[in-house]
Amino acid sequence: MLNGKNILLGITGGIAAYKTTFLVRLFIKAGANVKVILTDSASSFVSPLTLATLAKNPVVLDFVKTEENTIDWNNHVEMGLWADLIVIAPATANTMSKMATGNCDNILMATYLSAKCPVFIAPAMDLDMYKHPSTKNSLAALISFGNKIIPATSGELASGLHGEGRMAEPEEIINFIKKQLTEGLPLLGKKVLITAGPTYEAIDPVRFIGNHSSGLMGFELAKTAANFGADVYLVTGPTHLTINHDNIHVVKVVSADDMYHSAQMYYDNSDIVICAAAVADYRPKSVAEQKIKKSDETFNIALVKNKDILMTFGQHKKNQYLVGFALETENEVENAIGKLKRKNLDAIVLNSMQDKGAGFGGSTNKISFIDTNSTITTFELKTKAEVAVDIFNEIIKRRYA
Repeated sequence: MLNGKNILLGITGGIAAYKTTFLVRLFIKAGANVKVILTDSASSFVSPLTLATLAKNPVVLDFVKTEENTIDWNNHVEMGLWADLIVIAPATANTMSKMATGNCDNILMATYLSAKCPVFIAPAMDLDMYKHPSTKNSLAALISFGNKIIPATSGELASGLHGEGRMAEPEEIINFIKKQLTEGLPLLGKKVLITAGPTYEAIDPVRFIGNHSSGLMGFELAKTAANFGADVYLVTGPTHLTINHDNIHVVKVVSADDMYHSAQMYYDNSDIVICAAAVADYRPKSVAEQKIKKSDETFNIALVKNKDILMTFGQHKKNQYLVGFALETENEVENAIGKLKRKNLDAIVLNSMQDKGAGFGGSTNKISFIDTNSTITTFELKTKAEVAVDIFNEIIKRRYA
C-alpha cells in the first residue's frame, strides 16, 4: 500500500524521535519515497545525517538553507503538495497544540498547513501530559480537521513512570497507516485473479513460439486492483516487469499449460477474473530434447491446440465476474461480442490493431469495454495505468454499485 507513495515525515522534539530511524527504514523497505523535516529540538534527539542517509533525501531543518556561499529557501508549499501523506512522529504536546491552533512558527507547521493530503499523528509524551485537558482538546481539534491519530501505547516512559503516552512502535505505525489507507476502498476484501504477459511454447531447449506481449496491461490491472483494496493473484508469463505490493501475489509461468494449471488453482475463490495474457493458441506437438540443427531449406513444425483458458473458465463460472480481452484487426465489435457470448464472459475489453498506440508492446492503449448487454463504452488513448483504472471502474459499476 505504500509502494511509490511520497511520505513526508515530521519529527518533533521528544525522546521517541530515536525510533524514527527505524520508521524511515520501514517506509523505504515498503517502496515509499521519504523526505524528513526536523524541528530545532528534534535534532537534539536524532541525527539529521543519519535520517538523510536512510531516507536518501536531504533533511529539512529550517526555511533557509545555505550552500556554498549561497542562500536559498525550502519551499514548504512544494513539500506539502509533494506529499501523498504526512506522518508526524513523535508528535509532542507542543506541536499538537500548534497544529490545533494554527501557530505557524517553524517549517514543519508551515508545510502541514499547506498540505492537502492525509495526515497521521503519533503522539508521544509523559502520561500526565497525555491526559491533560489541553492535550485532549488538541487531539479533538486535530481529529475534527480530518487528521488520523495513531494511538499512544502504555509502557515505560522517559520519566521513569509507567503508563499511557508512549509513541507507537514503528511497525505499529506502518500497520495503522496501511489499514487506514484501505478503509472504504471499493474492492476491499475481494479476491482478483489476473493473467498477464505472453506464453512461450518450447520447440527445443533454446527455441520457442511466443508473441510480443510485454505483460504491462496485466501488471497495471493487478496494481490497480491492489490499490483498490483487493487481494490479487497475478499469474504471468515471461516478462521483464516486476511488481512490489503487499496485496499482490505473483505466480510466474512459462507455457500456456503452466498458466492454465496455475490460474485454475485460484479461480474458484476469485470474485473477479481478468484474462489479459496473450496465450499461445498452439504449441509444438513434440519438443526436441536437443537443439535442432539447421539442415534443410524448409522446416515444418506440427502444432496442436492449447487449452482455451478463458473458455474453460467461462464453462465453469459460478459467481466470478469474468473479463477477457480481444485484439482484433477487422469487424472488431462483431468479433468481440461473438467471443464474449461464445466464452460465457461478463465483459470483454476490445483493442483494435487499427488504433495507433493500442495493443502489444507500448505504454498506451485504446479500449472499448463491452458487457453482456452489448453496452459499449469507448475510451480515448490513455496510458495503460489509466486504462486499468477505467476497466476496474466499469467492473465495479456493474458488479458492486
